[in-house]
Amino acid sequence: MRVDLLNSVQVLKRDVARVNGQLAVSRAFGDKNLKSHLRSDPDVQYADIDADTEFLILASDGLWKVLSNEEAIDIARKTRDPQKAAKQLVAEALNRESKDDISCIVVRFRG
Repeated sequence: MRVDLLNSVQVLKRDVARVNGQLAVSRAFGDKNLKSHLRSDPDVQYADIDADTEFLILASDGLWKVLSNEEAIDIARKTRDPQKAAKQLVAEALNRESKDDISCIVVRFRG
């Protein structure tokens, strides 16, 4: 998702970007008071899933700010259960003191 700030002031509070010092940017979508300041356009990416694709990790920046792609892959590979893998990824982000909300889904395609 891409956010364009229009005629607004972006303020950082505890490492979270806020529009006009109010709502966190991603939470401001749909807020009629901030509509004139925000525009959101989806960022769509396509990827081929083939026989070599093991899994897909969908996660918020609360995870990606503290884990590299390689670290997340290593953690997800250690368990066959995708729900347990997602929980382990969230636990690791919390262990690394992530300061943001953490959401994570692991989709396993094989193995």
